Amino acid sequence: MDFIDFLVFFLWVFIFYIFILLRKKNFKSKELKFYYSFQFWLRVFSTLAYCMFILYISPGDTTTLYYPEGINIWNLIFKDFSNIAILFMPSDWFNQSLLTTFSNWGYFNHESNFMVTRLVIFFSFFTGGKFMAINLFFSMFAFSGLWRLYLFFYKQYPKYHKALAIGILFLPSVTFWSSAILKDSLCIGALGWLTYSMYMALIEKKRILLNIISFLIFSSLLFIVKSYILLAYIPFFLLFFVLRKLQSLKSPFFKIAFILFSITAATVVIATADKTLNAAMGEVVEQGLAESIQSLQNTYESMANVAESNFSLGVEFDGSVVSFIKMAPAAIAASLFRPFLWESKKISTLFSSLESLCLIFLTLYVFLKTGPIKFFKIIFTNPIIFYCFGFSILFSLFVGATTLNFGSLVRYKIPALPFYICSLLLIYYFNKDKKQLIPPDSGIGKGF
Repeated sequence: MDFIDFLVFFLWVFIFYIFILLRKKNFKSKELKFYYSFQFWLRVFSTLAYCMFILYISPGDTTTLYYPEGINIWNLIFKDFSNIAILFMPSDWFNQSLLTTFSNWGYFNHESNFMVTRLVIFFSFFTGGKFMAINLFFSMFAFSGLWRLYLFFYKQYPKYHKALAIGILFLPSVTFWSSAILKDSLCIGALGWLTYSMYMALIEKKRILLNIISFLIFSSLLFIVKSYILLAYIPFFLLFFVLRKLQSLKSPFFKIAFILFSITAATVVIATADKTLNAAMGEVVEQGLAESIQSLQNTYESMANVAESNFSLGVEFDGSVVSFIKMAPAAIAASLFRPFLWESKKISTLFSSLESLCLIFLTLYVFLKTGPIKFFKIIFTNPIIFYCFGFSILFSLFVGATTLNFGSLVRYKIPALPFYICSLLLIYYFNKDKKQLIPPDSGIGKGF
């Protein structure tokens, strides 16, 4: 990095800040204005911190794959503008000989990797290819998605705005790992956008066409980058919508009719999407889930001697249903609560372990305060809590079972954290105050 890199970075910080000031006018409540501004400056600081971390402490995909190859292709476009076609071609059409580093051959055969590099190329046209500024663009996209996710919860529970802001907007690991040229920034941003779009189209029924288009765009992005997140998430959100709708229907006839319609619609969607899902899951579908988990675990175990951050779940998985059931609690616990303090050997995992420790205390506090029976009763009787808790647990199970390296785990698990924490907060408040009255005006202006 040089002086120009910093100059371009702060120039874009100023431009984004002007945009933030204009958007703040749409908010009626002071707390939303404060959270919006605070999250923006937190993002700016986090992007700076990540750039220093990845450049001088722990190099990774940002500096060895996505950024250098993106800048390389950007330069090729400037030399010959016909190369602009690279931005629009499928990943398997890309000429691997154009890459700058031989070790990166093969990575761009995967559309998920190529999509990140495409965006590096696209943002380079606005930043002159400067490293810090491109990271800022990725960070701002993640910020926009997390803000939409926060609005989704805020519109339903405005009285708990502070707790929800901490659980969604200000989580250290979520903020840090989504402030960079990484898939994680795109995933958390797309997840927030598609959640808000579905809520506005299906439940509030506002700007339906615009929100449907938004949902299609961001669900497609998430499908390309990490399809398993989308496949784990959509069923729980739709179940939330169905259960919420059932609560609002008073007639038994209409309830039965709605259930039958939902089952029929789900069957049709699953049947027509079968080929697409098979293609999306790729190797997992071809091998089978059990074989894929075994394969990934064996890969991490074979690297145990050279990768100091690798760990074991402590449960042997042999591909059987029984061993999978035994492994599930350890996998979920690994995603949500590890690394433990004594397992942290790097700065990146140390901060994550402190966050995990706080999450352990929060879980125990809510569980003991509510009581075991009531804890699970609230989950299964409240649609939004069931949806948040169910997705976070299922996602944590998959990530914990397939990611036996703390360096990767702290990044891969971040989509689950806001939903898990929100489920705990809502369980606590629902136990404390059963009357969840939502005022007609949630404090959000017309712009949202």
